[in-house]
Amino acid sequence: MNPQRRQWLRQGAALAVAAAVPLRALADTFADGAPAFDTHDLDWVDAARQRPVPVRLYRPRSRQPVPVVVFSHGIGGSRMGYTWLGQTFARHGIASLHLQHVGSDRQLWSGNVFNLVGRLQAAAQEAEAIARAQDMRFALDTLLTGDLAPGIDAERIVAAGHSYGANTTLLVSGASVEREGRVIELRDERVRAAIAISAPPFYGEAQPRKVLGPVTLPSLHVTCTEDVIRIPGYYSGAEDRLAVFDAIGSPLKWLAVYEGGSHSMFTDRGGSGGALNPKAKQATGALAVAFVRAVLDGDAQALALWPERHAAILARFSAVGIQHDRG
Repeated sequence: MNPQRRQWLRQGAALAVAAAVPLRALADTFADGAPAFDTHDLDWVDAARQRPVPVRLYRPRSRQPVPVVVFSHGIGGSRMGYTWLGQTFARHGIASLHLQHVGSDRQLWSGNVFNLVGRLQAAAQEAEAIARAQDMRFALDTLLTGDLAPGIDAERIVAAGHSYGANTTLLVSGASVEREGRVIELRDERVRAAIAISAPPFYGEAQPRKVLGPVTLPSLHVTCTEDVIRIPGYYSGAEDRLAVFDAIGSPLKWLAVYEGGSHSMFTDRGGSGGALNPKAKQATGALAVAFVRAVLDGDAQALALWPERHAAILARFSAVGIQHDRG
């Protein structure tokens, strides 16, 4: 990375930002002095929809109100996944609420293998996509009005997700889909920013800008050059992640592309993505924390320094809408 680009990235990021009782609680403490956090597994049920919404909350022990990231898993995942990201947020004073979407969760992998394609296709239907976005709204409603609400800052909320969960994130962040002349609006006005990791395209939509243009929140996009989705009955090339980034209407957005890797590298799987896996997870955790601090708190220093620190594993880093001085 040449010195001029380093300076541009550093300056650009700095200028860019002028109810249920826990069923299980685990305490985590760290010898290095990092803040401790508690992990709560909660089995919530949305009575209005008669739909369970299990969640796992990583909650920092803090005397000050903390922001919260509400996280949506990929197809076939669960609230137990993406522990590396939830713990990273919590260690840096950011609560992380991980949802489990019962219509597209790990139960898909159970049952007759010959029916797997059918189960996956059903999970990807419009009704489930809408239900996942509604899960996010319900989970925020429940968190902010329940026993764990004290200490959570309702004015500092970020939506995040991986793969199918990235689509869910973009729906609650303003993505607009039209069906039979009717616009399906699922935006949650409480969400202040979005983190989309390995976002697939919105299939069936010939005009991605029409769908994603309405997303005007600050957004962070993370992918890799080998971010290819291959599951029975579904394929999406790595170029689709870049197309989503390009179509997003955010006047302020960032893109990090790692060299190599894989789509499942961002899950808890240790072997996926080869030698890049642990480095990419560590770098993504640092980037996500820096992004949250920049867009919510105006502290852009870590975000400005991040590309240079991780240049060795990056294929591309872009910042759109950043004011800068090329001189």
